[in-house]
Amino acid sequence: MWTIIRAIDLLFEIMYYLIIARIILSWVIRNPYNKYYMILVQITEPVLAPFRNLIYRVGGGRYGIDFSPILAIFALSVIRNIIIRIISMLYIGI
Repeated sequence: MWTIIRAIDLLFEIMYYLIIARIILSWVIRNPYNKYYMILVQITEPVLAPFRNLIYRVGGGRYGIDFSPILAIFALSVIRNIIIRIISMLYIGI
C-alpha cells in the first residue's frame, strides 16, 4: 500500500517540478520553439489550460500575468491529498 501511495506522491511531485520548470524557463528562454521546452509545454499544458481558461473567463487575463500555474499546483495538491486519503482509508478499512 505504501508503494502505491509513494508512486502517486512521486507522480504529483514530478508534475509540480515540471510546472515550476516551465515557469522559470518561460522567463529566460530565448527560443520558445526549443525542442526541450516544447516537450515541457506538451506535458504541462493539459494541466494548465483549464485553469488558464477559467482565469480568462472571470476576467483575470487582462493583467498580463498568468496565474494558472499557481492554481494548478494548488489543485494538484488538493487532488493528491484526496487520492492518498482515499487509498489510506481503503487500506485501513474505514
